[in-house]
Amino acid sequence: MADFSQPLIILVALLCGMLSRAIGLPALIGYLAAGFVLHELGTVPGPWLSGLADLGITLLLFSIGLKLDARKLLEQKVWGTTLVHMLVSQGLLMAGLLALTALLPGLGLSLTGAAVIAFALTFSSTVFVIQTMQERGELQSNHAVLAVGILIVQDLVAVGFLALTAGKVPTVYALLLLLVIPARPLIMKLLAISGYGELLTLLGLALAIGAAELSELVGLKGDLGALLVGAMLAGKPKSKAMAANLIQLKDLFLVGFFLSIGLGGWPPLLLIGIAVVLGLAAAMKPLLYFFLMTRLHTPPRTAVLSAAALANHSEFGLIVISVAATVGWVAPEWSAALSIALAISFLLAAPISNASHGFYRRYRDRLLTHRSDRLMGTYQPTDNVSIVILGMGRVGTGAYEALAPEWGRAILGVETSADKIEAHRAEQRRVLCADASDPDFWVRIRLNEVKLIMLALTNHHENLLVADLVTTMGYQGEIASVVRHEEHAEELRDKNISAFNLYGQAGTGFASHARDLIDVPNVRQTG
Repeated sequence: MADFSQPLIILVALLCGMLSRAIGLPALIGYLAAGFVLHELGTVPGPWLSGLADLGITLLLFSIGLKLDARKLLEQKVWGTTLVHMLVSQGLLMAGLLALTALLPGLGLSLTGAAVIAFALTFSSTVFVIQTMQERGELQSNHAVLAVGILIVQDLVAVGFLALTAGKVPTVYALLLLLVIPARPLIMKLLAISGYGELLTLLGLALAIGAAELSELVGLKGDLGALLVGAMLAGKPKSKAMAANLIQLKDLFLVGFFLSIGLGGWPPLLLIGIAVVLGLAAAMKPLLYFFLMTRLHTPPRTAVLSAAALANHSEFGLIVISVAATVGWVAPEWSAALSIALAISFLLAAPISNASHGFYRRYRDRLLTHRSDRLMGTYQPTDNVSIVILGMGRVGTGAYEALAPEWGRAILGVETSADKIEAHRAEQRRVLCADASDPDFWVRIRLNEVKLIMLALTNHHENLLVADLVTTMGYQGEIASVVRHEEHAEELRDKNISAFNLYGQAGTGFASHARDLIDVPNVRQTG
């Protein structure tokens, strides 16, 4: 007789995922719901589903390694905020769970169980933050970079936990993993040969699975090996391309993990009630995040927006609790309970994050009192500015160089990367570190003296966001923006913004195009 369980699982997962996205939630909430629906339908998953789940987790750890930027993670506001927040949250949540256990003896939660559940709830969701920031065009903003940095540190802590739960004693052969270091030039050569298509994706799969299997052979948890090999390749352009290629596969395979949670069945009614309370508790996370961030010299606006984005529980917490259940630290039904808590936290997180910009505008004066003296001392002068170039990559730098002979120090470049700023200053360019989407930055500039704002940011939505911001703040000068697609150019023209297509010319051409907007005589070309 034909087995229809596999197509049924795929169909239900697809429908629930689409429904979740349609109402503005991450698709993973739909996958969790699909698992419970399939359980009610009596579906019995085959071993293929657990295989997908395991591969998804391996690719997740490998991808985290590829994204590691030690310099960013070593910033005090990143690791300090993360670790202190996790420690305080761990203590508060654990105390609350133990109090519930005392009031409800039937809960049967041990000290170890309470500690593990509290630990799983200290994480915030990478999926939610990335999806939210991408939709707003804010992925390159300071608050998004800070939030993602915090999430990566949390993920590293979780990896340490997963390694401890392996229950294995590494053999002496574990030292052979050090041979990966001299093998790095060979791997980099393979990266160069693989191009940017399916070969690069296949190489990423081979490295992740091979590292995981090798680690298992020498007594280490496989996921740890995948993370270490990914970290060894971090920071290279091809590594970023590989991570981008793998992200869809990773998310697809993780569907198997989220489905398996629901397929395990509903938790008892008591645990459902506790899960609701734990889900609501996620709304309190931003208060502690904001306090810690501002104490570690983060601008209040960045702190508000980052903290609001982190007001949720994490899919990684589900992985932690699932692994803990396999070693007997918590009952298996806690996996389903935490999936309900995760869903509730996402329902709360969406409106909290959406309201964060308005909240900051309303209470800006009060929030600015939380700026540290050290932060105030880092502000660079912003007087005598006629042209502002946002985004000092190749295009922005080319525009700066083309305009510099005429405008000199009246040009101000804006960049978010501290490393790039140091390089620009070494070339005697006037560039400062700021977030172009931050109204506090624009308040420091005399917009009535600015003749031209050039948007050379990499994201079209971010360019639009900044253009709308400066317009609402009273800017009446010219705005020029780079585009890569004609439909984006039409959208800009509808807003009276001059669009320059990058596929035609690069930085110098953009500068020539923008020069006409302020009636500057062309510089006579010599030679």
